[in-house]
Amino acid sequence: MAIKFQYNKTSLGELGKQLKMRQKALPTIKSKESALRSEVKKAKDSAGDYRRQFESLKGEYDYMVSLWGEFDRDLLRIADVDLAERKIAGVRIPELADVHFEERAYDLFSSPAWFADGIGILKRLARLGLEYEVYNRRMELLDFARRKTTQKVNLYEKVQIPGYEDAIRKIKRFMEDEENLSKSAQKIVKTKQQNAGEGAML
Repeated sequence: MAIKFQYNKTSLGELGKQLKMRQKALPTIKSKESALRSEVKKAKDSAGDYRRQFESLKGEYDYMVSLWGEFDRDLLRIADVDLAERKIAGVRIPELADVHFEERAYDLFSSPAWFADGIGILKRLARLGLEYEVYNRRMELLDFARRKTTQKVNLYEKVQIPGYEDAIRKIKRFMEDEENLSKSAQKIVKTKQQNAGEGAML
C-alpha cells in the first residue's frame, strides 16, 4: 500500500499523527487477537465435548434400537429454543439459554414402560445436539473475527507502520536537503557580494 504524501511540514505532521495512532493501537489489537485465539480454542473444545457426550449417550441407548421402532414420534417435539447473546472481545456470540419441549400426553397403562425413559433420553440428546451446534457457531464467529484481527495486525505491522516511517524519513531528508541547499546558496551569494564589494574598493 503506497502512502500518499507531500514534501512539506503539514504532510509530515499528518503522517506523524497516523503513525502514532497505529503504534498506539497495535498492542490492543494484538491482545484482542490473542484473546480471540484463546476463545476459539475454548469453543472448539466445548463443541467437541458436547459432540462426544452426544455420541456417548446415543451409544448407551443403541441397545434399545429395536424398541425405538414402536416409540410414538409425536410424543415429543422441540417447541422453542431460547438463545442469549453475549460479547467476547467485541464479538457477539450465541449462548443456549433454554430448550422448550412440547410433550403430548400418552396413556401410561397401555404404553410401554420405557416411554418415560425414552422421552428423557430424547430431551438430553436434543439439548446436547443444540449445545454442539451453538458452540460450533460460536467457534465460527470467533474464528472469523480472529482472522480479521490477524489481518489488521499484519496490515499495521508489516505494511502501514513501516510505510509511514519510510514516508516520514523521505520527507525529513528532503527538507534537510532543501535547507542545506538554501544555506549553500546563501553562502554563495554572500561570498559573491563580499567579492564584489572587495572588487569595488580596488
